[in-house]
Amino acid sequence: MINKVTLIGNLGADPEVRHLDSGVMVARFPLATNETHKDKDGNFQQLTEWHNVVAWRELAERAEKILKKGMLVYVEGKISYRKYTGQDGQERYVTDIVAYTFRTLERREGSTETRFPPAENAPPARNTEMPANVPADTAGAEGDDLPF
Repeated sequence: MINKVTLIGNLGADPEVRHLDSGVMVARFPLATNETHKDKDGNFQQLTEWHNVVAWRELAERAEKILKKGMLVYVEGKISYRKYTGQDGQERYVTDIVAYTFRTLERREGSTETRFPPAENAPPARNTEMPANVPADTAGAEGDDLPF
């Protein structure tokens, strides 16, 4: 089973960081994603969705140091639902995005184009070598029977 969320959006506020009694660090921040569509009159309408993002431990520490309100950020994580009882006795339900990783996306000055940070900040590349058990004469052969 899979529970995976990928978001690209703008931070609505600086991360709010707390240290739990156990010493574990947790950061929370709102992330806005936008969607544009045409209405029945042909006018463009923008829909903004707000997501509550939670980062734990080292990721929370990174969020505190790096993230600032308004930044364009890529977030990958899972969706999490929880229920609690408020001080007024009412049950409340919360949906969070628990971040596994995030990356800031830069904007070049004078441009609306976005790009990932420079390669020196990128994680190590995966091994893309051909497995040893694949014969060299069939590697990349044309006319294979793959359906795509």
